[in-house]
Amino acid sequence: MKILFVCTGNTCRSPLEEAIARRILAESGKQSVIVESAGTNAWEGSPASDEALLIGVERNLDLSTHRSRRLTQEMVETSDLVLVMSPEHLTQVRGMDRTANVHLLAGYSSQEGSSHAIADPFGGDLNDYRATADELENELKGTLDRIKTV
Repeated sequence: MKILFVCTGNTCRSPLEEAIARRILAESGKQSVIVESAGTNAWEGSPASDEALLIGVERNLDLSTHRSRRLTQEMVETSDLVLVMSPEHLTQVRGMDRTANVHLLAGYSSQEGSSHAIADPFGGDLNDYRATADELENELKGTLDRIKTV
């Protein structure tokens, strides 16, 4: 299974989510799940933000090799599940592929169908990034549990 995480710039939320997912999957021994990330308005090749890198260090996540990627239709079409951070991202992904299995990350794990966006910490302080990382990790744990049962 291939999961694609999507945010705006692919330097904060989705790289953190990808790194958290890799750690959880490695700890659980799930080798069959591939995770990637991209941004709807990403500048190709940008590193993760300094704050995301610092949060990664705090949480034993390696974002040092991350380089941003702009979301493409091919990425959407080749992913089994696309999880996005906001309703705007949902609209953009559906515009690329109406048949995509795309959902908001928030609420996906509980199957609530929430329209809640994951806050973008860009421009904020480290506490903003910590809060976002906490939310991402909480949502992701439930999401990976749900995927195991599907």
